[in-house]
Amino acid sequence: MEIPLFPYQNLSLDRIQSKFTASYSLSDPCKISSLFCESWFFINRRKWKNPITSHIKCSSVEKGLQPRPKPKPSFNQIKAIPLREDTQLRKPLGLCDQIERLVFYKKYHEALELFEILECEDEYDVGVSTYDALVNACIGLKSIRGVKRVFNYMRNCQFEPDQYMRNRVLLMHVKCGMMIDARNLFDEMPYRNLVSWNTIISGLVDCGNYEEALQLFLIMWGELSDAGSRTFATMIRACAGLGFLFLGKQLYSCALKMGISEDIFVSCSLIDMYSKCGSIKDAQSVFDNMPLKTTVGWNSIIASYALHGYSEEALYMYYEMRDSGAKMDHFTFSIIVRICTRLASLEHAKQAHASLVRHGFMLDIVANTALVDFYSKWGRIEDARHVFDRMPVKNVISWNALIAGYGNHGHGTEAIDLFDRMVNEGMNPNHVTFLAVLSACSYSGLSDQGWEIFESMNRDYKIKPRAMHYACMIELLGQEGLLDEAFALMRDTPFKPTVNMWAALLTACRVHRNLELGKFAAERLYGMEPDKLSNYVLLLNIYNSAGKLKEAASVVQTLKRRGLRMLPACTWIEIKKHSHVFLSGDRTHVQTKEIYEKLDELMMHIYNLGYVSEEKSLLPDVDEREERILEFHSEKLAIAFGLINSLDSAPLRIVQSHRICNDCHNAIKLIAMVSGRDIVMRDSSRFHHFKDGSCSCGDYW
Repeated sequence: MEIPLFPYQNLSLDRIQSKFTASYSLSDPCKISSLFCESWFFINRRKWKNPITSHIKCSSVEKGLQPRPKPKPSFNQIKAIPLREDTQLRKPLGLCDQIERLVFYKKYHEALELFEILECEDEYDVGVSTYDALVNACIGLKSIRGVKRVFNYMRNCQFEPDQYMRNRVLLMHVKCGMMIDARNLFDEMPYRNLVSWNTIISGLVDCGNYEEALQLFLIMWGELSDAGSRTFATMIRACAGLGFLFLGKQLYSCALKMGISEDIFVSCSLIDMYSKCGSIKDAQSVFDNMPLKTTVGWNSIIASYALHGYSEEALYMYYEMRDSGAKMDHFTFSIIVRICTRLASLEHAKQAHASLVRHGFMLDIVANTALVDFYSKWGRIEDARHVFDRMPVKNVISWNALIAGYGNHGHGTEAIDLFDRMVNEGMNPNHVTFLAVLSACSYSGLSDQGWEIFESMNRDYKIKPRAMHYACMIELLGQEGLLDEAFALMRDTPFKPTVNMWAALLTACRVHRNLELGKFAAERLYGMEPDKLSNYVLLLNIYNSAGKLKEAASVVQTLKRRGLRMLPACTWIEIKKHSHVFLSGDRTHVQTKEIYEKLDELMMHIYNLGYVSEEKSLLPDVDEREERILEFHSEKLAIAFGLINSLDSAPLRIVQSHRICNDCHNAIKLIAMVSGRDIVMRDSSRFHHFKDGSCSCGDYW
């Protein structure tokens, strides 16, 4: 019998499974959902006896004697603790007390260094509190070596942990990512309470083993017939990871029956699951029904909108959160800055930056890295460097963001210098680092440096180049016009050429007008991405530039046959916190008259500088109607509007939905020169920073 999913429909938690076996597949979510719908578990709860306490007998009691009770010593009365007759202790309590104090003050390295004394000498009687402190030190450092040292010392000393310490040791292994050892410890535990189950299941979900986590949850319910809010929140996260929306709803029904559906952890997990499964309306409904909207709840719904590209709605929710008086954390600010990056919204980003400082997160590594990424992408490279230099701690993501920022704006030499500084300061680069620095070399035409860095990946850093790195090198060769060498490199790669590699070769063929190789690359792309419009447009440009009108017409017929339509391009620009969207030939804006007058003035200036409009340019995914109105393409209208409504010294930041065409690219270079403005544009292929008559892409995009 299938369970209805109305909010107040009853569901018995015991009606989960009629026939449960140890091995089954979770590939079909409908089958898994049936485990929650059909019948009772048949597994009886395992009952465990404590092997330690069950064998302890007091001989005095057996003889009928009643010894005088001795007072329990307090922590501060250490000297009053009686010593065992067969043990002569030397400074044990002082050493253990020092370890505990160091851990209390989060000096984990020093605590583990002091622990070496305990490892070298076997005459110290270590108590539960000291072991607990050592567990905290290992978790704080995420030290696998520390975990092994502490655990081996416990075994060598024949320490008999109680249930609390067994769970703590299990948590230590889970938090340090030692899931195989953690699972073995869990299976060997003589008794497992709800904390034990939650620890191992959460660890499995955190490392992405969602199916195994679901299997353990079913076993847990068979043994305990109980689960807390944290358990259900964790399992809903697992459903989100697997995309099992129906199963997640069944779990929510269980939580509803137990009266924990309004728990903050369950609600936030449910918002996350609905979002990842594509049901943003359900996520909003859960958020609206939360009795107490906490910071985590606000962050979850904001992230949900951002995940699905609803940037303006996410920004609106952020301001609603601020007005509600809810506390904001570093995650709130980092996600808002990333939203501003997508919207090219400098004013909103500056406000978020100010709020971040005002709330005391100016040293937070996550939020500051997001700021570095925003400022570097949108042309404020000095601001990005200022934030970066003030960061007390930098991780590899921080370095990658600034290196990529330099590369995006044509500062290849600075990107390489920063990469060298990163290595010299002991930070290990990863594959994203090499992608950023190789892209910088490609954009700036630094061939020798690019090849040196590419060859050093495997030689010096033991990082095997991936397809994305080979695509950068193909683009680097293509920019120099070495198309045969680029094609040879593609053939010699240790894996099958990818879409990005063929696209890089096709772009090179378009720029250098190599008809035969371009046609070959386009045919390969057709087979891999038959419905991607830009591949056809690039080949169409190659045929047009070569005067192959018959072949160009054939491409157009292929587009029509496949039902692919070249949509109108649009451009948007933000002025005074308001976004303004323009289409080609747009006359709907309230300032249409001023915009066209300004554009006519600009075109007159650049014609005097030698600008000649191109008669045929189908580089972007635009229709032929737009070809007839080249002077009024959307990016030109947006720039004219920006020049009218901004300060004379303010850079313009615009976003183009398609790849910028040759004509607009040439025109904007000259407009930037005659207006004295920096113009930063993000199109569908990359960032373009126009300044003083040139572009950061080097006319190669």
